[in-house]
Amino acid sequence: MSQDVATVLLGDPFAVMNTIGLVAFAFVGASKGIDEEFDLFGIAIVGLAMAFAGGVTRDLLVMRVPLALQSPIEIGLGLLGILLAILLSIALSSPERHPVTVISDAIGLAAFATTGAIVATEAGISALGIIAVAMINAAGGGAFADILLDRSPFILFEDFYASCAVLGGISYWLVGPVGGLEGMAAAACATITVMTRLIAVSYGWSLPTAQDLERLRA
Repeated sequence: MSQDVATVLLGDPFAVMNTIGLVAFAFVGASKGIDEEFDLFGIAIVGLAMAFAGGVTRDLLVMRVPLALQSPIEIGLGLLGILLAILLSIALSSPERHPVTVISDAIGLAAFATTGAIVATEAGISALGIIAVAMINAAGGGAFADILLDRSPFILFEDFYASCAVLGGISYWLVGPVGGLEGMAAAACATITVMTRLIAVSYGWSLPTAQDLERLRA
């Protein structure tokens, strides 16, 4: 599945979502690097890692050459997101926590959950596999970026984040392979993922911990 400018402009669901996800996640990852006061090279590494780690893992799981190694456009989109983050940092003192970054993160999460679900469906794997690959594609880059930043991946202990991608993957499977509507499935996955993430941020949703359950019992 090679990507070029023509397929993006023609509106292929995978190409569109992949483009959005790469720019958005490179932007978010670079913003994290800027917040840690990394140099420009470090900022670029974190931005590219967040943009590509999830997709590379996805491609390896379905046993194909990572798309990031097939098309120079992929790297260009990542660099565009990094450039936007650097420009924003000139105007803002804390770009990582700015609403633009939060919204970009939600959009990237939704876009990559959708691309993961599309690739998994084309690979002919099970419903559980579609949901798992959607989540890994969406949340893997952020987890890898946190490791580079010497943090525990936040998807493991706070926020309602990877769960949004799980819900998106479920919606893709319900509307697509079951309903036979692949375009609608992609739209449903992206919409469910981004909306649940934005609502979760607005209301401070998080999954309970074992300690929370223990306190309830007490």
